[in-house]
Amino acid sequence: MKKPLLEVKNLKINFKTYAGLVQAVRGVDFTLYEGETLAIVGESGSGKSVTSNAIMKLIPEPPGIYADGQILFEGKDLIPLSDKEMSKIRGNDIAMIFQDPMTALNPTIRVGKQIMEVILRHKSVPKHEAKERAIELLRQVGIPMPEKRFNQYPHEFSGGMRQRVVIAIALAADPKLLIADEPTTALDVTIQAQILELLKEIQKKRNTSIIFITHDLGVVANMADRVAVMYAGQIVEYGTVDDIFYNPKHPYTWGLLGSMPDLNNKSDEKLYAIPGSPPNLLHPPKGDAFAPRNQYALAIDFELEPPMFKVSETHYAKTWLLHENAPKIDIPEPIVRRMERYKKEAGLNE
Repeated sequence: MKKPLLEVKNLKINFKTYAGLVQAVRGVDFTLYEGETLAIVGESGSGKSVTSNAIMKLIPEPPGIYADGQILFEGKDLIPLSDKEMSKIRGNDIAMIFQDPMTALNPTIRVGKQIMEVILRHKSVPKHEAKERAIELLRQVGIPMPEKRFNQYPHEFSGGMRQRVVIAIALAADPKLLIADEPTTALDVTIQAQILELLKEIQKKRNTSIIFITHDLGVVANMADRVAVMYAGQIVEYGTVDDIFYNPKHPYTWGLLGSMPDLNNKSDEKLYAIPGSPPNLLHPPKGDAFAPRNQYALAIDFELEPPMFKVSETHYAKTWLLHENAPKIDIPEPIVRRMERYKKEAGLNE
């Protein structure tokens, strides 16, 4: 049986601003197991990146405040740790792949030296061995002529190759957990696919656990084991990839699925768009935060926040539509058609 590597419990992150207190993350709970990929999906501003930065203790205090909760890594709570204590964990046990490789790399230092720095910081090895390992990492992430590339600067690499260098740096100290924060957003579609395939290969070879942050549900289907759907600083649906793609229960998840473009669709079917915009978390709304944008909202949604209802042993959703007294709402037809296409493409139709 797989052991939990990371347990996030009732995490609340606030930010002090001139306008007031922004409640960016509002009671997030999830567990990540060894060798597993968890995707955290949602629109911009839903709290995905704040959650991932909180795990790395990269939230500046002030203005950030760890208001409540625990972040247990291998059973040890990271929140009380000092920056000095966290520096031993960052890069060594938990590493991060950032969204923009150009800002993640130092433009004045050769890429090989940037990889070597991580190895020398966390591993007791001589410089020549660190250099050999850095060259091998460049080779492993698919960079041709790694011996030559070792001595080049970031501006001499393409966007996709720079992201491969960032992945090599993240892997340099053999971390147990890799956090990938929208790692393909700045890349074109072809390169995106290559980077995703590379991450899958790395996980298979190293048994690394991955938290994959994205706004694109299409990326998730072939990447993740489980999915956490975030909205307004909360997880509103949580389950396996099959749970989320083939049996979604939250109207927000329906909206995300419906707004995914289908390149194989030759009909004139329009993309679904979720109306409105996310709430201002300076003043979180009463009741269900998604209610003002939810065409299926019930009266109770505007008064009382729903609990997390259990759909199955692996599947949970935070919506009053799952209450036994709620009216039965069918998933909108355009989303059903998309789900059917996903099943067909995955060979799941009977």
